[in-house]
Amino acid sequence: MQTNNMSAVTEFILLGFQANQTARMIMFLLLLVVYCATLSMNLLIITLVSTNKNLHTPMYFFISQLFINDILLTTDISPNTLHILLNNGAKITFIGCITQLYFFGASEAFECLILTVMSYDRYVAICNPLRYTAIMTTTYCVKLVVTSWLAGISSMMITFITTWMQNFCGPNTIDHFFCDLVPLLELSCSDTYIVQLDSYLLGILLVFIPTIIILFSYTQIIVTILRIPSSTGRQKAFSTCSSHLIVVSIFYWTLFGVYVLPTKGKTLRINKILSLLYTVFTSLINPIIYSLKNNDIKKALLEHIYTRAAFKSI
Repeated sequence: MQTNNMSAVTEFILLGFQANQTARMIMFLLLLVVYCATLSMNLLIITLVSTNKNLHTPMYFFISQLFINDILLTTDISPNTLHILLNNGAKITFIGCITQLYFFGASEAFECLILTVMSYDRYVAICNPLRYTAIMTTTYCVKLVVTSWLAGISSMMITFITTWMQNFCGPNTIDHFFCDLVPLLELSCSDTYIVQLDSYLLGILLVFIPTIIILFSYTQIIVTILRIPSSTGRQKAFSTCSSHLIVVSIFYWTLFGVYVLPTKGKTLRINKILSLLYTVFTSLINPIIYSLKNNDIKKALLEHIYTRAAFKSI
């Protein structure tokens, strides 16, 4: 047998959510609405941040980058998932499968890093407000974002290459709605030690270390807020980071629920639902949270609506 995996398995079958046609159509319509709403809401807030001068601050610059990534992540997953639901399963080529895996992993890595950057931004704003403008300069913020993008993109190249080198010669059915690493490696006929070691090291660098930094940042933030004498001051300080804290909590709880918590007793259906939450629904929840919890964005949205209405009335 040739060692080239392309000569052994050239395509995989993604089963998606196995159910009757009515259930799949309901799920298809739900995901279609979620996908369209995700694109619309994320693009709307990105537009508001880029066009409203009151939102030209480091915090909103980081938020816009998070939403750009959310668009890329849901676009990597949702269209193919919709296709799978329509056809009760679908084929995907080998290169298409590991390409989807690469962009998914790069998006997740970037999200871990940008959430960490955002927590650092809130830490400086609340714990060291007098030096905030001196520290979080435009140049420094751009460097943080570019570094996060480059780290996310480059970190998954090793996983892409090592997965490409795996020999897939047996069954080609993946009981999932996208090409995730764990179910993909279960089909490998080669030794997966290198790929697993790579994913373990990346998990430490891109998940556990950022988690520690976020926990440290918010510990310092909470301590600083509690020292504020007035309740109004404490409420105002906490309101500036509450949206980010909610987004971080949702992202990491679902991420850890899929990849870190013990798999014993956790069915494939539960695993798929958790995966659906952090790959598709989180990208919709994020702009909703920032829209509801952030007065600046609500004000900018109202101004945008008023301007468009005034323009149409001319």
